[in-house]
Amino acid sequence: MIRPVSPLLHDYKLSARPQAKKSAAIHWFALGLGLPFVGLALLLILRNAAGTNSVLDIVAEPPLASGIPTVVGSLNDELELINLSHIAKLSQINPEPLYDSINVKVRSGDTMERIFRKNKLDLGHLASIVSLKDAGKYIRMLRPGDEFEIQHDHGNVISVYRELDLTSALIISKKDSGFKSEIIERPIELRRRLAYGRIETSLFESAADAGMPDKLTMNLAGIFAWDVDFVLDIRRGDDYFILFEEIYQDGKYITDGDIVAAEFNNNGRTFRAVRYKDKSGKSDYFTPDGRSVRKAFIRAPVDFTRVSSSFNPRRKHPILNTIRAHRGVDYAAPRGTPIKAAGDGKVIFRGRKGGYGNAIIVQHGGNITTLYGHMSKFANSSRLGKRVSQGQTIGYVGSTGLATAAHLHYEYRLNGVHRNPRTVQLPQAAPIKDEYRQDFLAAAAPILEELDQYKRTQIAAVSLD
Repeated sequence: MIRPVSPLLHDYKLSARPQAKKSAAIHWFALGLGLPFVGLALLLILRNAAGTNSVLDIVAEPPLASGIPTVVGSLNDELELINLSHIAKLSQINPEPLYDSINVKVRSGDTMERIFRKNKLDLGHLASIVSLKDAGKYIRMLRPGDEFEIQHDHGNVISVYRELDLTSALIISKKDSGFKSEIIERPIELRRRLAYGRIETSLFESAADAGMPDKLTMNLAGIFAWDVDFVLDIRRGDDYFILFEEIYQDGKYITDGDIVAAEFNNNGRTFRAVRYKDKSGKSDYFTPDGRSVRKAFIRAPVDFTRVSSSFNPRRKHPILNTIRAHRGVDYAAPRGTPIKAAGDGKVIFRGRKGGYGNAIIVQHGGNITTLYGHMSKFANSSRLGKRVSQGQTIGYVGSTGLATAAHLHYEYRLNGVHRNPRTVQLPQAAPIKDEYRQDFLAAAAPILEELDQYKRTQIAAVSLD
């Protein structure tokens, strides 16, 4: 079979003998540079041919008169022409453009305009960004501590990234048509952990010894706050078992999540709680049989350091120096400590009230009222006639009225009669709804079994010690 001349040599012409060596040397050099591209082209031809069940024969022709070898490819006996310009393009790598990146942490008094000016960024781009309908508010409204990442090209903004919360982030990108915004999800992973603590001095010291962070300890105290006074009721030897969640993102630990279940043993009493989220998304803690661990009232409406004066009908007044009934409990706390509403209700008095100084009275259901005295100031949310929720801040600790030091004077009245806030039988909060009861019991069973199994291992370990 007669093979056509290689297209690589279609312009080659035989020359006089003396010039042949020079010409051959030049062509050999050029061909040496081109052979890698030719080889790549032949591999591509082979790959394309594989789908047609054809065979690629690579043939090296004998040298021509000039001594230059010719490389040709045949596919189904047809010559494939090799376009070296395409091969050259395949060898080129287009790197991603690199932009300058600025990490911004907002400080007090900062505005985006100030941040843009400081970093010499295009203010026209800022105007376009803040005008975005859904994303502009996240740029205009800044708080100290907020963080941004801004990419730019010599002051021209390319993108803005801001984490909105644990599970979402805002991305603003420059497109040909202008700036576009998108809120993306930041997936998290929840991992369960178990912890055990035994109290020798205080709850917080035992938790620290067990490697528990303060946030988790506060959550534990909050769950059982209606039954246990964690300042006055704690005894040496009390212990607790906790099943809780840890939050991970991109394989890295971020923070602790919610407590799933817990048991607290206090002075011979055992309290257990299981978290349950109903179909409406509301989450709360219940006893294993479905009763709410919450009460309609909390025992102490302030985080205090000590009880400076207990309920005493025959107490001697420290200022008046006379026997005068003390119909409440005084909780010593630093000035400015938040005071919380003991239960849901309505503010029926707010103002100056004799020896109570600045005081608030809240009317609750069941003909119960609570009084909070000696406040330094009131919270804006506790105006006269407004409804307040249990745990909501209504004022701040002070020493107004007849008081020798900063403290909260707290009273609990039932049908107008004073009762000791620390010992009165508190009404229960509503139990789990009937429609969720069976679902709760089914969900709680394996959780409590996991907690019990951990409890058995810990007790066994302690007994071995």
